[in-house]
Amino acid sequence: AGTGVRHVLKHRHARNRASMKNQATIDLFMYWNRLRGERPAPARTDIEPADIRRHLADTFILERDARGESVFRLAGTRVCSLYGRELKNFSFSSLFGSHDLTLTKRLVKACYDEKIICVIGFEGRSAAGRSNSFETILLPLQGNSESARLFGAIIPCDKPYWLGSDIILDNSITTVKVVDPEKELVFLNNRPSVSVASLAPSADSLVSAQDVFQTGAAIGSPPGAKRVRHLTVITGGLENP
Repeated sequence: AGTGVRHVLKHRHARNRASMKNQATIDLFMYWNRLRGERPAPARTDIEPADIRRHLADTFILERDARGESVFRLAGTRVCSLYGRELKNFSFSSLFGSHDLTLTKRLVKACYDEKIICVIGFEGRSAAGRSNSFETILLPLQGNSESARLFGAIIPCDKPYWLGSDIILDNSITTVKVVDPEKELVFLNNRPSVSVASLAPSADSLVSAQDVFQTGAAIGSPPGAKRVRHLTVITGGLENP
């Protein structure tokens, strides 16, 4: 990790003890690592929506805007439903409280500039005062300073009945893990094997990532289908009731 990140974590060392807890986080990390091969990071165009269809609604892509702020370029339907709004063009750091702002911005900057991987655990508090634990992973993508992007996901550690209807208003970071891909793979290789989808092109992959992120319809859904919470709604009806 970069000097700036090490400095912050040195004074908040209790936060640097978490590894990847959720299977979805591990799946996406393994997928990213497989795509990059010998490179520091894969290209954005390497990511095929069909390959990660199970987790697609939990994923997002960040990019730097003209101010140097890291904003959502695309966000999956489950991520948007957590916060009750379309997240496109919203700042990633705006999801967290002011006490975590400096740490969040430094971690994101290190992911862009130094191609590090970061796993953040946080507690989300809802409008009704409920709370739930989440895990987010930030994975760098190839690009220069003008086109730097990150691929990531927000995964709930538990899925209570109210999630998606009682919106999350505030997030507070509880753990931070800066990941060395090579060392983490040694650890993960001692866990039960993780199934990673085939990277072979399919008809499903002809659906653009932007269409899937924006409509939330499952890949392979009929034309006109859209996602409403956990349901896929198909336009039309019975001609003869």
